[in-house]
Amino acid sequence: MRFADRRFSDRHDAGKQLARRLEDLRDQDVVVLALPRGGVPVAAEVAAALHAPLEVFVARKLGAPGRPELGIGAVAEGDVVVLDERAGPWRGNSRQLRDTTEAEQAELARRVRCYRGERALPPLRGRTVVLVDDGLATGGTARAALTALRTHAPARLVLAVPVAPPAAVSQLATQADEVIALHTPDDFTAVGRWYDNFAQTTDDEVLALLGSTRTGPFSPSEAIGHKTLFSSTEPVRHKITDVSQALEAAGTRGVRIAVDDCELAADVTVPSACRGGVVFAHGSGSGRSSPRNRSVAAALQKAGLATVLADLLTAGEQERDNRTAELRFDIDLLARRLAGLAAWAAADPAIGQPTVGLFGASTGAAAALRVAAEHPELVVAVVSRGGRPDLAGAALGDVSAPTLLIVGGNDHTVLRLNRDSAARVTAAVDLAVVPGATHLFEEPGALEQVAQLAVDHFAAHLPTAGGTAVSPG
Repeated sequence: MRFADRRFSDRHDAGKQLARRLEDLRDQDVVVLALPRGGVPVAAEVAAALHAPLEVFVARKLGAPGRPELGIGAVAEGDVVVLDERAGPWRGNSRQLRDTTEAEQAELARRVRCYRGERALPPLRGRTVVLVDDGLATGGTARAALTALRTHAPARLVLAVPVAPPAAVSQLATQADEVIALHTPDDFTAVGRWYDNFAQTTDDEVLALLGSTRTGPFSPSEAIGHKTLFSSTEPVRHKITDVSQALEAAGTRGVRIAVDDCELAADVTVPSACRGGVVFAHGSGSGRSSPRNRSVAAALQKAGLATVLADLLTAGEQERDNRTAELRFDIDLLARRLAGLAAWAAADPAIGQPTVGLFGASTGAAAALRVAAEHPELVVAVVSRGGRPDLAGAALGDVSAPTLLIVGGNDHTVLRLNRDSAARVTAAVDLAVVPGATHLFEEPGALEQVAQLAVDHFAAHLPTAGGTAVSPG
């Protein structure tokens, strides 16, 4: 077989091919576990094909003290530490090795919290467990994971990967009941060489894929109880003009707002004859300068609404998050910050309203819903754009503010997550699907439609100083 014939287009393609090799396990008592992050897209395809639940199982390479690029073993959930022969020079320096191991275990625990939250592993005893990764190099992390999974007493433990070197397959055959590798090339050099697209899997993708396997197929016209699910196809009533011109016309001031023992930079825009305020919660890895949020803000300002676009992280925290991606999923932190910003906006004399609306994107939507649940006296309306309301957890059931979830029709995974979340919100909730739009609403006219939907929702639910609804303009 030629090298080109053995390549995978991407991890999803690899997962579909791997699923065909595992089809004898379909509809059996199987649990699919993915080694994050790269193993999750592969495992998601396997789990879907086998009609099996999907969960992550975290293991991390253990680098040599002072030489992190040199792998000397791995750590896995359950305080499992596996060292290989390369750890020899450091075995005598127990403190140095212990410090390095404890640091990796702390990072492992953080990733478990990030990906699984408060969920426990599904029961594994007596079941078939399929551990999936996007490929093996040395097999160190897989070996640690298999060692840890044995303690859960599965009836059968299978390791399944798209590609691996023959030596790694042979070594791991003693750890698993079966090792399945679609390709075991003698000329193996690196996992990524066997993929056309081997871009890094992000934490957002991991969480979205994990969430998508917990919901069923979605039909935009399907109704859930008393909630209205619809595709928005009405024409946009106004075009968003140049954002910088809109902000200048409305009168924007830069402020620093004291929240949660820190100061957050914010751009506050109050139009003349202001009729209410909306506080924005940006998505993961973004900030107050998000061009999509600023475009929506311009439409709200045109409708007479003040907007507060703020960074939810300090500059130092943002720099840290750019390296680790850990704070963008800290919903508790983001919600505390957003609650402080909302309280500031409600007290701002220029805005002149004791209540506010919240507009959240991505993980910011989860923070917005958490704040709405915890401060019903403050938040009277919520809009989510391409959001992750599922990350709000149990707080969804406590939201009383009318909520609008806006999702792109082609953003399939997030659409499923929003559908599931809509069923858990007890307040009046609408799910608006923008046909043909993807996650960032970059298609022509898509973002304008988001803006119009947001204007209409806040117009219906934000009171003015005189107690009547805001006009959509």
